[in-house]
Parts: sequence; C-alpha cells; structure tokens
Amino acid sequence: MTTRPIYLDYNATTPLLPEVVDAMLPYLREHFGNPSSGHSYGRQAQSAVEGARERVAALLSCDSSEVLFTSGGTEANNLAIRGVTEARGDRRHVVTTVIEHPATAQPCAWLEHHGWRVTRVGVDEAGRARVDEFRSAVDSTTALVTVMHSNNETGVLQPVGEIAELARELGAAVHTDAAQSVGKLPIDVRNLGVDLLSIAGHKLYAPKGVGALYVRHGTPLRPLVLGAGHERGLRPGTENVASIVGLGIACEIAARDLDANAERVRRLRDELWERLAAGVPGIQLNGHPSLRLPNTLSVRFPGASGNAVLAGATEVAASTGSACHAGHERASAVVLAMGIPLAEALGTVRLTLGRGTTAMDVASAADALARSWRLARP
Repeated sequence: MTTRPIYLDYNATTPLLPEVVDAMLPYLREHFGNPSSGHSYGRQAQSAVEGARERVAALLSCDSSEVLFTSGGTEANNLAIRGVTEARGDRRHVVTTVIEHPATAQPCAWLEHHGWRVTRVGVDEAGRARVDEFRSAVDSTTALVTVMHSNNETGVLQPVGEIAELARELGAAVHTDAAQSVGKLPIDVRNLGVDLLSIAGHKLYAPKGVGALYVRHGTPLRPLVLGAGHERGLRPGTENVASIVGLGIACEIAARDLDANAERVRRLRDELWERLAAGVPGIQLNGHPSLRLPNTLSVRFPGASGNAVLAGATEVAASTGSACHAGHERASAVVLAMGIPLAEALGTVRLTLGRGTTAMDVASAADALARSWRLARP
C-alpha cells in the first residue's frame, strides 16, 4: 500500500473543504441557470452569486457591491493594475516592490514596456518592504501603488497600512495582492486603507479558477475585457456560478473559525521549526520571526540545496521557492532580495501548513527532512 506524502504546500494550493464541495454540487447538477436570465432558473443562479458576494464582503469587512468576481488572483491583480492605470492616464508612474508575485510583477513590467515609469522598492533583511523608500518614490505622478499583503514564499507581512497612508496623501490608488493572507489572518479593508485587494479562491479551500477583487467605491477602474455588463461592467462574461458559490462558502468558513485555526496552525508551524532546529544544526529562518503568516515556514538548510533535501524526503510534499532548469538551480529572487548570499539561498525550502496538518505530520516531516539533509551534504 502506497502512503501519500505529507502535504506541506498549502501556499501553493489548498484542497476543497467538504462543505465547499457540498455547496457547489447543486450548481453543477441541477441549478444550471444563467445569472443574467430573467426567469426562475436565472434568478436562482443570481441569488446564489449575490449570496456568495455577501460572504466574501463579510470576510473583508466591505460592502458587497465592492466585490467583483474573477477567474482567480492573477486576473484580479491584472484588472487592478492595468484597470487603474488605464483609467488614470494623466499619471504615468507605478510603485511596487522587488518581491511581488509574477501576477503583479508581470503587469507592472508590461506597463513599463509601454512607457510607464515603474519604481520597485527593496526589502530589509527581514523581507519587509522599506517604507522610507516608498516615501521617496511616491509623488504627484503616481497612479498606483501595489504591494502584496504577505509574501507567498516567506510569509512575511508587508507594511501595507503605512504604505497606503502615505500613498493616498499624494492621490495614488493603493492595491494589495492578499491571495495568501485572506482566510489566514483578519483582513479589514477599511482599516488597511487600500482601494483594491485581490483574492484567489484556491488559497483558502475554494476551487481553482475563481477569485475576487475588492474595489473601493469611487476608485477609477476600466475593464480589461470588453463584453456585456456583468460584474458592474468591469468583468464581462457569464459568471462561474458553482465556483463562486464555493468561494463564498469558503469565506464563510474562514470567518467562522479564523482565530482558532490560525492559532492551531501557528503552534504546529513553531513545533516544526523547533524540531528542524534540533535535527539540523545551523538551519536558518528566512524572513521576520513573528510578522509572517501563521502557517508559513521558510528555512535554509546549510550545505545542501533545497531541491536535494526535498528530493531525498519523498515523504514530504513541499517546495523550494526556486527553479531548476536543465540541471542548473536558480535561487529564489525573494530570498536573494533580503541580502542572503546565493550559496545559502539555494538551501531554501518552503513548508506551509493548513487545516489538514496534524502533529504527527509535523513530527514525521521534520524527521524525514533532517534525515535527507544529512544524506544530501557533500
């Protein structure tokens, strides 16, 4: 009998919760109506979409009319970045960071290629964006500031509130990619001070292929795709009803046990770190020791590459945050941005826990990783 590996890659994707699947099934089987249709089939689908919108809004502490459904976090980020900049053509400057996910970094690079000025702010040794650099970078020509809420590799929380305050003083809109944070930490968009916030369903136990974008009332935004008037005319296309329902239920569940689940996962993460520190002398933590997601542990194994450690620990399903092409490893740009030397950065492994993680998983994973590290050293 084959035993499945211990899953420690929840920042990559999460499984669907049983309640989410149960809520979706009727809209995959019998409730097939188009939400834009005026008859009873359509009204039933529309009611389901609006109910999900209210659940997402409740988790973010915003009005339901400020929530747009998308195909995921990538589309939400693109709509936010390119939609705002197109609407504010009088300002041709964007400020972001060097540690953004490609779903944010690539739209910014596209703008730069098309004549926009893009400033990329660095991070300190703990992986947090430098607020003083933002203060110097944002000016009266800045249309948008976009900074992730938490880093997907290190889990480090970014000073979004401070950055938003100074950006809004100069009239710039503020966007945050919160795909990794929503469902793990309390998110109140009013207190955070952002104008736009992106969500990816598959990061919080909802399906892949669905997401949402919070857009504060009054924020200038143009659609990327043209079509009918769905989602306030900002995201045309018939809604993916079943997946939207699933996202709504996932948000409701997240809100219901947010604090308790975060504390449970944090305890397991810290236990995993303690076990690794005992079994791997010289192991180092990447990022801030406390200002990070409760489920995320990014570490550097000394004297061995992260890829080699994971290859030898087949009992564990995790990631490195780096890439390996044609036998040549490339260290994570996020880890390198913190000033960590290349040789050390290559030893990085990202371990992310979730609702299915148990104390037994943590103990077994730590043992497997420590054993693999001992074998992987030259």
